Amino acid sequence: MGKLDRRRREILELVASNSFMTIDTLAEHFSVTPQTIRRDINEMAEEGLIARYHGGAASVSTTENTAYTDRQVLNLGSKREIAKLVAQHIPEGASLFINIGTTNEEVAHALLGHKSLKIITNNLHVAEICAANQGFEVIIAGGVVRQRDFGVIGEATIDFINQFKV
Repeated sequence: MGKLDRRRREILELVASNSFMTIDTLAEHFSVTPQTIRRDINEMAEEGLIARYHGGAASVSTTENTAYTDRQVLNLGSKREIAKLVAQHIPEGASLFINIGTTNEEVAHALLGHKSLKIITNNLHVAEICAANQGFEVIIAGGVVRQRDFGVIGEATIDFINQFKV
């Protein structure tokens, strides 16, 4: 195995264990120039092995391309614990925005014990969950529905959300 292959394999390991590594740190670690590391990172990013960011590299998202149904059950116990804690801090009559995400969907479930909330969301699953409570006012952002997770996205969504102070 060549020196280049070993370096790139070790870059992958360092990025995976640290989540993010700067170009300068990697250059110092390998005793090479920042340009050499940039070239390695750019090629590895093109291969989909890492994500290239200004000044460094990060692990490729592990959940971004994971199927929605798999993400729903991934770490479900932890998501429910988080959701329960969040729900305890939301007062009755509050207005809140709930974004896209499977953890946020668990928060929506945990909020069902409340009597009166105004929920603004760009997550059709959250809207459906919250609509089950007749004491909730559910407001859905307009935009394009992303089929993989039923999140509502796009410029219209951003403009809509920016109207609210929650």
